[in-house]
Amino acid sequence: MSSIIDRPGSEAWRRRRRLTAAIKQSLREVAIQLSMLNHQVVARLGLNDVDLNCLDLIARYGPLSPSALARRAGLHPATLTGVLDRLERGGWVVRDRDPADRRAVVVSARRERNAEITRLYAGMNSSMDEICSAYAEAELTIVADFLRRTASAGQSATDELADT
Repeated sequence: MSSIIDRPGSEAWRRRRRLTAAIKQSLREVAIQLSMLNHQVVARLGLNDVDLNCLDLIARYGPLSPSALARRAGLHPATLTGVLDRLERGGWVVRDRDPADRRAVVVSARRERNAEITRLYAGMNSSMDEICSAYAEAELTIVADFLRRTASAGQSATDELADT
């Protein structure tokens, strides 16, 4: 049994399609604005966009082996070597022997450098706190779920393109 919303051509169906299109458009705008913010951050830190992405992955999921980081970042291992060399030279990461396998290497973020990055994102973080304060807990739960599911869909789409 279909609802009124499911019936193509119904007013409810058209409103839902318009809202879905508006959400997709807004997500594209968010992606652009965050990309521009990240570009400003990396310029001030003397990094590039892929360096910052890898640094974030290491900070969130590390310590990581270079091959695990390459998979998470969707980068060729040779490309990642250059990224890790730049991050290590800049004092952002350290490469150590893996305690579980002394032949292997793991990469860790140097936590003492976090304050520099946090300071550059302070304006955005304050804005996000202010935006979130206008929503009830139940609404924030829905937004958080939506964003998690959207990020997962993005990861799946990325993996699918990488496999072709």
